[in-house]
Amino acid sequence: MSGRPTIIVTSLARYQTEFWIAVARDLGRRGFSVAVLSFDDPSTLLLEEAGIRVFGPPQIRYEADPPSTDLESLNYWLSHERFVFGERDRRRLLNRLGAYRDLVDQALDKLLTEGEVVMVQEVGGFLSVIASFFSARARGVDNWFIEPAFFRGRLFFYKNTFAAPSVSGPLPVDVSKEVEQYLAETIRKQSIVVPIKDRHQYRSAARKVLNVRNARRLVEKLLAKYVRRQHMEFGHIGRHAWTHLTMVRNSIAMRGLYTPLVDVGPFVYYPLHVPGDMALTLRSGEYLDQISLVDYLARTVPATHRVAIKEHPAMIGALDAARLRALLRMHDNVVVIPPETNNYEVLRAADVVVSVNSKSGAEAALLGKRVLVLGDAFYSDAPIVERVESLSALRTRLVEAVANPSPVAGAEVVSRYFQLVWQTSQPGELYVCDEENVRRFADSLLFAIGAGAPEVE
Repeated sequence: MSGRPTIIVTSLARYQTEFWIAVARDLGRRGFSVAVLSFDDPSTLLLEEAGIRVFGPPQIRYEADPPSTDLESLNYWLSHERFVFGERDRRRLLNRLGAYRDLVDQALDKLLTEGEVVMVQEVGGFLSVIASFFSARARGVDNWFIEPAFFRGRLFFYKNTFAAPSVSGPLPVDVSKEVEQYLAETIRKQSIVVPIKDRHQYRSAARKVLNVRNARRLVEKLLAKYVRRQHMEFGHIGRHAWTHLTMVRNSIAMRGLYTPLVDVGPFVYYPLHVPGDMALTLRSGEYLDQISLVDYLARTVPATHRVAIKEHPAMIGALDAARLRALLRMHDNVVVIPPETNNYEVLRAADVVVSVNSKSGAEAALLGKRVLVLGDAFYSDAPIVERVESLSALRTRLVEAVANPSPVAGAEVVSRYFQLVWQTSQPGELYVCDEENVRRFADSLLFAIGAGAPEVE
């Protein structure tokens, strides 16, 4: 890439905007221009006050006849918001998608008259992200997605696809001391990978509801939406509140139905994914209904074993307790492990681990477990796991794995693979605004997009 392109980023909420302002200022000192596509009116005002170039959506008109779209598989691209926000009105979805496309088209057309442009955004299934992606690709602009990598404090940067970043290819010959120490420390401490931006999610459903910070944010959003009439991408306030109250109800309803790990016996482990995460809705949509998948596992697992599941620690109570209770009544070979149980302890005790695309699959391989991968994960084609191409093939592969639970790769190959993961990722955290992280993130971003890191002028 020659010259210094304009970097245009998307922001969907204030916490993202505060981060991008810091990054824009850092990149500005290096001679790069940054513009922001803001899909959140409060963020637009904040960007204007900070003197950052911003493009914000006009008032969205909900017309009887929504604008046409050139997207193939349109229902697929609408599916994430249908599931996450419970939006049933196709007209409203299409109106918003059309308004977003108009905004991004106009912004890119303007910027392209001034020179080269690169789009950067956190990967996600929201219409703002989708509209930005397809508008960029229609103009030959590269879209760089960012998402947390396997290692704490590191990120994947990859371009022009919603698919998971694929970490595959020849394995490094040597494993660095840094990676060796990280892996050994992770195993010793049994520490799961939690991006800093998501740490507040790792608490009980009740603590999320009875939280001063969340209550304050609720009031702020209500004022912004209903008093100031501002548009917010995450403006489904009633839906959000109801979801968390439902999680509290589900977590209460599940009390007394958990089986302690020591009482499970031989088992196959399926770690429940975050419901509604785009890793399921867009990357592996055929496995979105996880209770149905567990039902299938219960009907195909050998009689010597049970199927153990555990709720994702960030979304305790997110699955329908009534359906879980019905599943337990139907299958006495299914158990739910208490959600506070350390995931590494469960992985160690399991004979076989089945994953769609959870990081737990990679963690299981790190512990020397036999792992069957169903979906689109960064490690799907890794030599340390087994990819199962379809649900119809799972029964045979599951029987084989239970009969021979030995891992498919030795410890040396596992270490070399995670060295490759390290080398494929870059240092930095999303939405952490301290000066050191912002500088590190900016370095990684410039390196990833091939723009280098010119000296500050």
